[in-house]
Amino acid sequence: MKKPSYYIGADLGTSSLKLLLVDGEGKILRCVYRGYPVSYPQPGFSEQDPGLFRDAFFSGVPELLSGFDRTAVAGVGIAGQMHGLVILDREDRPIRPVILWNDGRTAAETERLNGEFGRGKLARLTGNIAFAGFTAPKLLWLREHEPENFSRIEKIMLPKDYLTYLLTGVHATDPSDASGTLLYDVAKRRWSGEMIDYCGIREEMLPKVYESYETVGGVRREIADLLGIPEGTPVVGGAGDNAAAAVGMGVVREGLCNISLGTSGTVFLPLSRFAADPTGALHAFADATGGFHLMGCILSAASCQSWFCESVLGHTDFAAEAAAVPEELIGRNPVFFLPYLMGERSPINDTAARGVFLGMTPKTGRSHLYLSVLEGVAFAIRDNIEVARRLGVCPDESFLCGGGARSALWRRILAAVLNMPMLLPAAEEGPGYGAAMLAMVGAGAYRTVADCAARVASLRAKVLPEEGLVRLYEERYQKYRLIYPALKELYPKLL
Repeated sequence: MKKPSYYIGADLGTSSLKLLLVDGEGKILRCVYRGYPVSYPQPGFSEQDPGLFRDAFFSGVPELLSGFDRTAVAGVGIAGQMHGLVILDREDRPIRPVILWNDGRTAAETERLNGEFGRGKLARLTGNIAFAGFTAPKLLWLREHEPENFSRIEKIMLPKDYLTYLLTGVHATDPSDASGTLLYDVAKRRWSGEMIDYCGIREEMLPKVYESYETVGGVRREIADLLGIPEGTPVVGGAGDNAAAAVGMGVVREGLCNISLGTSGTVFLPLSRFAADPTGALHAFADATGGFHLMGCILSAASCQSWFCESVLGHTDFAAEAAAVPEELIGRNPVFFLPYLMGERSPINDTAARGVFLGMTPKTGRSHLYLSVLEGVAFAIRDNIEVARRLGVCPDESFLCGGGARSALWRRILAAVLNMPMLLPAAEEGPGYGAAMLAMVGAGAYRTVADCAARVASLRAKVLPEEGLVRLYEERYQKYRLIYPALKELYPKLL
């Protein structure tokens, strides 16, 4: 009998590491989670100790493999949160905590890049304009505010790449994650020398770029012994979390769409060739298949629901809160919510924006507020879809993943707000599952990512838009669109 092969897929998220063990047919055999905290040392700052990533992975993998034949592990793929700045010294030790994707400290640097350096020049060199969460503005901030740390930098990488380095000893990244640094020429799939010079670094500080499905190296002996897997087990380049999630959904060709409702919310639209948004509202990135995609990102999505239930209502029973919403209120809620708890990226690119409830009266109750939170996130997702439509990218249905996708109410709202079916994948662990699929390709189990997706990605359900709700939410969305422009000039005065 042929020995089975197993693949490890890791999703290095903002609040936890999710590990999957997957067989060669795509069946998920076990999932292991390791949570870790985020540090907020100052208002608008968001950081993490990279040692948390290491400890979570090295403690989680043995549990993941317990009871399985560890010698059958044939490949490892890692997906992860994008944009975070990981800097190492000459001994490859982290110099400081990671500055995360949702950190808002770089408003001045972002403005200088888009203004003094120039949006047009940025778009020409990288395919994108500057956003506060991107990596290059973080480097500029570090050079200005922590010059001693900046002077010690020998290697620069993204969060998932730190795990890849620990496993293989190779400083590597992939095109999808590199695309979010603003140091990478996405169209030419190479580092931009001019951006490197502007940020005051050297190209040898940056990792070598491997395709997401390409083998970076093998697991080192001492790490293999620690984890109990074969020495030399292939580790692939991996992908940014959204690019990996798209692979896990099977969103690997133009015409498809994936929406993720995680801590942040994203809209992912594959393209057959490179095409940038001239307004800069959507990101033009490389994907995990060797192609490209447009992506919009809202900084607060499922985290809005968590904030409202946990910090305001004092509980974590999201399902009970949704069940308490009266049916007659859905689509007729007079309360609006702007989901800008961490500022906002796509499409408004405004670090000063903040969350707002609008429309409350003495009759407003908790269901009005809770429902408005779900609706506000759906409206913010639609803002990004509308930009794509203006560019001629018009998906007629979308896959849906992330923690927020578990809410039946939220799925109904999204289908109606976007007026398109929401497709629910059989495997809910999108980024980690996609990372495992990339490992399958890297190990030679499948020839291409598309071949792998055709074999292992499948659907479990489809949520159709309800005609009556579509009409109601179209009217509400048009009102929602008026709120941010009315507040835009006020936000900076309140900080």
